[in-house]
Amino acid sequence: MLRRLALLAGLAGGALTSQLPEYAQQYTQRLGGAADELARVVADFDASAAAVGLSRDAALAELQGTAFLARRQADMRRTIAREDRLTAQATKLHQATALERLVTLSQEGDAELMRRTWEAYQPALPLTPEGLGFAVAGVLGAGGLVQGWGGLLRRRRRA
Repeated sequence: MLRRLALLAGLAGGALTSQLPEYAQQYTQRLGGAADELARVVADFDASAAAVGLSRDAALAELQGTAFLARRQADMRRTIAREDRLTAQATKLHQATALERLVTLSQEGDAELMRRTWEAYQPALPLTPEGLGFAVAGVLGAGGLVQGWGGLLRRRRRA
């Protein structure tokens, strides 16, 4: 009975963990699109500033004097900072191994992009070496956990 339960848990664990590389891939695609769009917005702002002879910093400094302009200045500063952060993360993810991508997502993932990626997530079969590797790790990990729990329960019963 315990072996069957361990096998089922292992298969479920394998199925779940095999999806991690696909989630990371879908996140990376969204990240690239978001970074590209933010870069376009920042470039447009920089072009408008340059057209009137201002640097980015000077143009940002000009956005003051009214509540609306102060809000726009804060909005642009956030947009510029987010574009920098997402572009750096996209570069890092494109150069990372499958495991490094997952670590980067868990530590640096953009919460909004992660949520939207999850909402639109499409599962994939583990047809890549990475997917197969994660599937095997999930099978062994989940199966091992169930075997370990079962062993602890048997010891408790004997005691």
